[in-house]
Amino acid sequence: MILPSIRRCSAVASTCVFAATAIAPAHAAAPASKPRSDSYVEQARDIAQAQPGPHEGEGRTTAYPFFAQAEGFDIVFRQRSLHPGASIGEHTNDKDEIYYVLSGRGELMLDGRRRQVGPGDAVLTRNGSRHGLRQLGDEDLTIIVVYRKPAP
Repeated sequence: MILPSIRRCSAVASTCVFAATAIAPAHAAAPASKPRSDSYVEQARDIAQAQPGPHEGEGRTTAYPFFAQAEGFDIVFRQRSLHPGASIGEHTNDKDEIYYVLSGRGELMLDGRRRQVGPGDAVLTRNGSRHGLRQLGDEDLTIIVVYRKPAP
């Protein structure tokens, strides 16, 4: 990454000169196939995966499976963008799960009831609950999904 480190401006000529410094990230993301036991940072752009709507949902989504390679880490922390027309198919949960809406709008079906969701809404679905989510409008519906991995 290149960051400007020195800025000198001339009021007379109305120009600025920048000196640039290269700065390496503290911990770059490891290759997807290698388990990791260290603490690290991942960038969404490095882990993006195009996928169909999960649970037999419709359309196209982009999944960002953060820390999928973290050895011994029992939490799934995933961002998912549902592109226009996409959905997460209705399914019955086998675990507790949270959806947190970052942006966009959607229609949530939770245990037979439908309601719209948008930025700032958090949804808790309990083990045995039935739910699904459909993107609405022209903007991607982007959510964070969090749940505990099943025991090995």
